[in-house]
Amino acid sequence: MSKDPTQIILRPVITEKSTLLRERNREVCFAVARTANKSEIKKAVEHLFKVKVDTVRTQIRPGKERRLGRSSGYRPDWKKAFVRLKEGEKMIEYFEGA
Repeated sequence: MSKDPTQIILRPVITEKSTLLRERNREVCFAVARTANKSEIKKAVEHLFKVKVDTVRTQIRPGKERRLGRSSGYRPDWKKAFVRLKEGEKMIEYFEGA
């Protein structure tokens, strides 16, 4: 592995949509490093959580505009990864690995 897995997988994304995907499709959602590709994400999840990964889908989310008084700026863009586990694998508990 070229990078440290903890630098690739930044944090889990826990939303209503990610909870439904977790229950229905055996998918978990993570915020990942912008420079990470799908194969690096797959290896990092397999290494950190000791599970087998079936597929990885990624998307780059645009940063939101934030204001403080008269000045405004943008939060940085970030990358989200949807990781589907293979059939028969135990579901990832977010606080057990990293």
